Amino acid sequence: MTAYSSTLDTPAGPFTAIVDADGAVLASGWTADLGTLLPVIHTGLRPAAVTQRADLGAVTRAVAAFHAGEVTAIDGIPVRQRSGVFVEHAWEVLRTVEPGQPVTYTEYAGLAGRPAAVRAAAMACARNAAALFVPCHRVLRTDGTLGGFRWGLAVKEWLLRHEALTIAT
Repeated sequence: MTAYSSTLDTPAGPFTAIVDADGAVLASGWTADLGTLLPVIHTGLRPAAVTQRADLGAVTRAVAAFHAGEVTAIDGIPVRQRSGVFVEHAWEVLRTVEPGQPVTYTEYAGLAGRPAAVRAAAMACARNAAALFVPCHRVLRTDGTLGGFRWGLAVKEWLLRHEALTIAT
């Protein structure tokens, strides 16, 4: 399978997305290095080749719109990830967490239907390949601090502040 990638400059740093032939996001994040993104794609979905494009259509438009303040622009973009049943469900649940309204890992586990599975919920965030489109940045530690983020705490903080400011206006 061939996939396509594009990198955009954003206020939070370079953002790269890898999409399949149908335009579904396989991986994305604040990096210009495909070597960082390819390993996080499930082996059953990992492309044999990735072709660079200047524009990925709807994905590129959504990324630009999100960073420009339309924080819901990412909501309709299809994502393709694989894992176990709970993790895949947890990723779907993450897509329902509203911008500007972050939840704790405990709340996230409850939203995913397994309130006692806080570590499993945290693992779903850690294994999320489609950052931004599956907004794991909207999950905080129980004490309200940032916790971890594959793309760095400065990016997570920027995203949360951007969403909060955009929703407030």
